[in-house]
Formats: sequence, structure tokens, C-alpha cells
Amino acid sequence: MMSGRNFQGLKDQAEGAAKDAANTLGKATQDAVNQITDASQKAIDKASKAAQEGVEKATGQAAEVMSGFGKKCGFKK
Repeated sequence: MMSGRNFQGLKDQAEGAAKDAANTLGKATQDAVNQITDASQKAIDKASKAAQEGVEKATGQAAEVMSGFGKKCGFKK
């Protein structure tokens, strides 16, 4: 029954290799998902910061325009 044992050994090795490959693939997939998620979050943060800066700049410009308008109309000295 030597051939039966050899077959079982090969089967165990093949199953072990398949499990290792699946684990490696799973980890690689998870790493890729994490990288994509991280990159997406950075892009969202950057876009949010740019939008916030745009709002602050526009608000500042509007305040300057209103201040200038007030001075022209004689409301402010």
C-alpha cells in the first residue's frame, strides 16, 4: 500500500498549496482594497480641503466687495 500513502501525501501537499495560494491571493486582494480605500480617502480629503479653501476665499472676496461697496456708498468711513 505504498502507492496509497504516496497519493495521500501528494493530495495533502496539493491541498496545502491550494490553501496557501488562496490565503496569499486573499491577502493580496485585501491589500489592494486597502490601498484603493486609502487612495480614495486621500482624494476625498484633498477635494474637501480644496472646496473649503474655495469657500473661504470666496467669502473673503465677498466681504471685501461689500466693505468696498459700503465705503463707496458712505456707510463706512
